[in-house]
Amino acid sequence: MADLTGFPLKDNATHDATEHYERYSALMMAPFVAAIVEAADLFPGAQVLDLACGTGFVARAAAAQVGPTGHVAAADLLEDMLTTAARNAPRMYPDIEFTQAPADKLPYPDDSFDVVLCQQGIQYFPDLDAALTEAARVTRTGGRLAVTTWTPPADRIPYFAAQLKAVTEHGDPEARARFETSLACPADRLVAALTAAGFHDITTREVTFGIAFPDLADFVTGHLAAVPWGQSIEEAGGRARFTEAAETIREALAPHTSPDGSATLPFTSTLATATR
Repeated sequence: MADLTGFPLKDNATHDATEHYERYSALMMAPFVAAIVEAADLFPGAQVLDLACGTGFVARAAAAQVGPTGHVAAADLLEDMLTTAARNAPRMYPDIEFTQAPADKLPYPDDSFDVVLCQQGIQYFPDLDAALTEAARVTRTGGRLAVTTWTPPADRIPYFAAQLKAVTEHGDPEARARFETSLACPADRLVAALTAAGFHDITTREVTFGIAFPDLADFVTGHLAAVPWGQSIEEAGGRARFTEAAETIREALAPHTSPDGSATLPFTSTLATATR
């Protein structure tokens, strides 16, 4: 497995999908990042794994909590995500170690971490049971795991209902499947997998935050370019189809949008914690 700390920058990196994800998803993710870090009860000196770290939102927040005596490892399957994560890691916490690895085959010894965090990643694991079994393996006895995942169905969250409408009207079956995966892990499925992996004292609760968007029109276009289903729409139908999909989302959210273009929309995640 490759250690991507200090990974070289790619040409035109500011224009790739991961940079869009870093820029546009940060607003949506911020309160849930704070919630998962708080639920994990981090402490100075803790050894932490950010599993499916994406561009590093949780890794950065965890590093701030564990401080210079702690250590944060951040793993993701996608090299481009890790490149962007390494580029955006704050220099005051150089001990974030970015590593490319699948969730079900982690390159860490048994009992490596006090805490494992996974924010909006578990729904994308091809084999959830295998991934959580691997997470249990690298967690020390008595260690903690905390995860978040969007709470289905899509119509509970206006923004995702609008995305589903766009995918249905402008996307192909691949785009629809990619979108549905983002809402594919209800609480009962997560609890069953955590139990099978050997975790105990499992708790789940729904957390809802109102996210304020200063310019919803700009956000819709930028975020759609960052997510897999938006990329599928453009790959299959070109830029014109992508633009139509973005307009469908904006129209669906018009009842929530103020005259100045701002909007505050509710988002709900399932937050689960467990002990190894």
